[in-house]
Amino acid sequence: MVTIEKLPGRFDYQESGAGPTVVLVPGSCSTGAAWSPVMSAWGGRFRCVTTSLLGYGGTAERRSPGDSSIAHEADMLETVVWRAGRRVHLVGHSFGGLVALAVALRKNLPLASLTVLEAPAPELLRSCGEYRHYDAIRRMTHAYFAHFAAGNTEAIAAMIDFYGGAGTFAALPQQVRAYAIETTPVNMLDWASAYGFPLSADALAAIDIPVLVAWGGSSHPAMRCLNALLGEHIRGATVVELGGAAHFMIATHAIQVAALVARHVARAEPGNQARKY
Repeated sequence: MVTIEKLPGRFDYQESGAGPTVVLVPGSCSTGAAWSPVMSAWGGRFRCVTTSLLGYGGTAERRSPGDSSIAHEADMLETVVWRAGRRVHLVGHSFGGLVALAVALRKNLPLASLTVLEAPAPELLRSCGEYRHYDAIRRMTHAYFAHFAAGNTEAIAAMIDFYGGAGTFAALPQQVRAYAIETTPVNMLDWASAYGFPLSADALAAIDIPVLVAWGGSSHPAMRCLNALLGEHIRGATVVELGGAAHFMIATHAIQVAALVARHVARAEPGNQARKY
């Protein structure tokens, strides 16, 4: 992964393969390398551009506790898309999916398609009256933040287990656990960005590009509900519940995710030029 200097700041950028351009946005506590299993399944058949969100990898943080607007993330990602230099298919996982959704809503750049893989969009739950699920996420983050403030350096484990199920954090490779612990303050900014991003059914209805929304069948009920709401309110969206998968599907179910995204890209390509994928 290399970093380049371009407004709005330093950010990770790497590309490989040939074919339709797919910009892959990872979630919190990770870098573009998180997409390696999915890219391996494609075998170089797409031009894959990867990056890292603000504060991760070589991407400079631009937010602060007083200004955690998701607009800072969208500015960076739009620069990545601009750098890719072609009509791109934007694919985001977890918080990366929420940032990708923000870019699609801003409509500053033409996108060929959008894929959202289990985005954490708590404000959509609240705007749609799903208060039980909204409160579940709020309780989790409140306890997580409080434990970290009290000196628990592994407080982020509870958040990761909320996403992936009990024992998920403990089962991660040591290097991955260490990076999550190291980047906990950044992840807390990510949650502030997510809570500060208002989403409504009316806003989602304005998206007019091909969209795929997918979530894990074994994910937390709140995550399943809010992503189903995304698919319901984005006109014409393709929705998929990936059976047996949970939040970290790009690692645990990479082959299935690769196939889902490839089919979506194929349908969105002019003349279905990507049909063979």
